[in-house]
Amino acid sequence: MTDQKVEDKRHLRSIKTKQKLLEAAKDVFLKEGFQKATISQMIKKANIGYGTAYVHFQGKEDILIVLMDNVMEKFYEIAEISFLPKSKKEAETIIQAQAAAFLKMAETERDMMQVFEQAIGISAAVSDKWKAIRERFIQRISKDIVYAGQKRLARSELNPHIVARAWFFTNEMYLWEIVRNEHQGTVEEIAQTITFIYTKGLYC
Repeated sequence: MTDQKVEDKRHLRSIKTKQKLLEAAKDVFLKEGFQKATISQMIKKANIGYGTAYVHFQGKEDILIVLMDNVMEKFYEIAEISFLPKSKKEAETIIQAQAAAFLKMAETERDMMQVFEQAIGISAAVSDKWKAIRERFIQRISKDIVYAGQKRLARSELNPHIVARAWFFTNEMYLWEIVRNEHQGTVEEIAQTITFIYTKGLYC
């Protein structure tokens, strides 16, 4: 066997081991919550060596951050939906569909999102990760607002970044209410209401 083939096998084994640990960690986090979960429990459940686990992750925070990235990719896909409206009405339709999909995803991923919320309140590293995630969404929303302004659909006198932050924070508030199962009204009602208020203020 050539050196390259040996290296490829090692790399594949390393990927499989990392995935095995992530799957085990997800189960442990869901069962124990962030605070009580330990990397030892994850290693035991994954049936891998301690040294092997620490090659991939420094601790449970690192593992959770990767799991956050995996879940948030599903939210990013919603945020990246093409936004090229030709009218105010078309813009409202796209925005409402995005808001509803975003909040429905919070329902779908409720169990892991509950773990993330616990961790954000406890771990500085996870809190910083959430801030970075938030900024990624805000940057994407800002681009859509700039586009709408260029097409003379949105008010040009408003700062796109400030508007984008306001819109994301509104969605984020309802996201966490849904995660906690504290929301009043259906996801569709919430999406319709917040979209109405947002678009009436922004669009000409």
